[in-house]
Amino acid sequence: MFGLPGRRWRHRLPAFLAAATAVVLLVSPAAAVVPDAPAADAGPVAGEEASVVEVLLDGTAQLDALVATGVDLDHHVSRTEDGVVVHAVVTPSEAARLTAAGYRLGRVLHRPGDAQARVDEREATIAAHRAENHTFATTATASDVKIIRADYYTSGTSQILSVEAKWAQGQTAATPLTVERDSGPGTEIGSGGTQTIARFVDAGVYLYHRGAAPVTVRPEYVRITSPTGDVAVAKVQEWLPIPETDPEGPGYQKDFVTSYLTPTELYARIHQLAAEFPDLAEIVELPHKTNGYRRKAQAVFGSANASRVAVDSRAWGHQGGNDVSVELAHPGAPGATLAVTVTGSDVRVSLATDATGAVTSTAAQVVEALNAQAGSLLRAYTYRGSAGTGVVAPAPRTRLTDDLSAPASVSREPHPVYAIRIGKHRDGSRLGVLAYAQEHAREWVPPLVTIETAERLLRNYAHDGRTKQLLNDLDIWIAPSVNPDGGHYSFYDFNSQRKNMTNHCPLTGPADFLGRDSWGVDNNRNYTEYSLFDGYSGASSSCTSGTYAGPSELSEPENRNLDWLASRPNVRFSMNLHSSGNYFMWSPGAYAVPGRISAPRPTLAEESAFWGASSRILTAIKRHRNMAVTPARTGPISDVLYSAAGNSGDMLWYKYRIYAWNFEVGTSFQPEWDEAHQETMEFANGLVEMMRVARDFDRDNTRPESTLRVAASATAGTVDVTFDVSEPAAVFYTLDRSAPTYSSTLYGSAGIREGGETLTVPAGTTVHWFSVDAAGNVENNYTPDGSGRNYRKAVATLPTG
Repeated sequence: MFGLPGRRWRHRLPAFLAAATAVVLLVSPAAAVVPDAPAADAGPVAGEEASVVEVLLDGTAQLDALVATGVDLDHHVSRTEDGVVVHAVVTPSEAARLTAAGYRLGRVLHRPGDAQARVDEREATIAAHRAENHTFATTATASDVKIIRADYYTSGTSQILSVEAKWAQGQTAATPLTVERDSGPGTEIGSGGTQTIARFVDAGVYLYHRGAAPVTVRPEYVRITSPTGDVAVAKVQEWLPIPETDPEGPGYQKDFVTSYLTPTELYARIHQLAAEFPDLAEIVELPHKTNGYRRKAQAVFGSANASRVAVDSRAWGHQGGNDVSVELAHPGAPGATLAVTVTGSDVRVSLATDATGAVTSTAAQVVEALNAQAGSLLRAYTYRGSAGTGVVAPAPRTRLTDDLSAPASVSREPHPVYAIRIGKHRDGSRLGVLAYAQEHAREWVPPLVTIETAERLLRNYAHDGRTKQLLNDLDIWIAPSVNPDGGHYSFYDFNSQRKNMTNHCPLTGPADFLGRDSWGVDNNRNYTEYSLFDGYSGASSSCTSGTYAGPSELSEPENRNLDWLASRPNVRFSMNLHSSGNYFMWSPGAYAVPGRISAPRPTLAEESAFWGASSRILTAIKRHRNMAVTPARTGPISDVLYSAAGNSGDMLWYKYRIYAWNFEVGTSFQPEWDEAHQETMEFANGLVEMMRVARDFDRDNTRPESTLRVAASATAGTVDVTFDVSEPAAVFYTLDRSAPTYSSTLYGSAGIREGGETLTVPAGTTVHWFSVDAAGNVENNYTPDGSGRNYRKAVATLPTG
């Protein structure tokens, strides 16, 4: 394999440069093209909903300045003739701050109501499935089991029978069903043997039983006898073959997701799979539990900062904090002294008054009294560092709240994080591949890609030869949600949540109830390589920023879990699944400003591996519905997007020498289900193909070969040019007689079955090119650094004669 030396890349910026960079991170450059830094944040405004809006920038300098503000950016950067367009996730107050700083906002692309519509859509789908189950269970007459499909097909020399059936008790009983089959026309059912089919549950709702198994002869009929004794019989149908050129052979099973899934449901799904396929999969609980989907119960009393009193429960909200109440009462008499009484969980503050009966208790005095008399129930503090000199206003009895809305089925305790480990040999002896999703909580489609992939791997093993090869030769780790706390918060409380739920804000800052939607660490900025703490750009030290890097590298359990996964000695390939933007990226992912000083770039051999594999993976994605990830959105993170200091891809590449890619799935975080479903299918194609790439890497030493094909053009004086390659490979070419490199034009759709693009060029044009395959093998052993001369050469002219 290429580029897997034992060295670890770790370079902090020199002290003088780090100091200069720190200034830039805090203050925008003074050049006229860069807006001023937004005004000092007056503090988070709890309860505001966020939208995705366009920010229209003049160029790269403005983009770097915008990133340095810590604004929450979607993974979308479009470079146009007029400048750069990015997508920002902002509340109305944040949008006002950006506008006041001179940034131009464009269209609103996603509104809070869109996310709520997705939740409603999901709940309606789940309700419909439950209603169907109830109807079937209560109205079934002849039998409580129904055979939906019975399909026979061949795959190579194998014969396969796939059966789907619905059982009236399937929602509550996990019992598998037994399928009996005959041996062909005129034979007894049962003479051809039996197979079992397992219950398929999605989002906690039973859909049907399904399963496939090899057979020795084509059966004509199958029979299922339910555990309650009812019988169903169905005729076996011939399944239409899939073209042999498709890597998914005849009868390849896919399409296993029917709705968005919460982290609780994602974990339940992989547990279900591991239980169903114990010889091929196991659940691994990662070493570090998260903080949990939980908060202290809180309240803020008063409106003017100097007279505000903030109160937090000592207990977590679900453990009694939500039962605590506080009242700031006027005693109803002049000359009263400040007093606090505690009755159970109810706290009453009787405020001091002067001779006229006016309240005289200041916020600082109330805070001191509360802590002294009710400190076992709560902690009181002045608002965001205020001296608390303002007089407190009376307030009615107010119950503290953690303001969390998830149902009781979502745990409030520190949450275990799970991965499913898939493979016939899960002992470290096989090449390791890692896929992980939901570093960013609001990205709901990427976890579905991991689930769809796990289902495909396990359910096709028994009858699909290429899938069997993957599981026999690879050790596959899939972590569908590395940030379950944030994921639950995004589903049930604040759809735009990007970060985890850990509150690192100080009591002198926005740690109070009014800051509750802004807490958390951006898990994809908390890793160890080329981070904010090393002086690199693209992360924030503000605890309420969308890109808050945390108090230190790997401060978060979510990040320590991924570091543990990456440290498995055999893991050499990984895919980090995000949304959105339809990008396909790899390291380097960070640079320092000014000067855009990049983390080290891969060697030419390593770059060959990244580009070659990309050709195959993106081809697989395109196969689903002809959606192409463009060359402009393929490449190193900091080249095609922006700097992201402390991201996980850089840690995997520089610290562990893992070939680490990053999908940016689709065009929005929470698209309508029909679109989310399509994105899941196409990027699952890509994830499975990445595993094929990994398997092929050790075995592939063959260099690709390419040829130039020239045909007549419809335009006089020009010819049409296409490239043919001996295997899926990327082709880089020049038309100006210069030596081709990885910076040259990438031939569109290289290696795709639909054929590559057609280039129309003037007759007689000299074409220089080379190809590179998924294993990083370069045609002719060419070194594409601009100095070699053994690249391919041809003159684009029509053959004579």
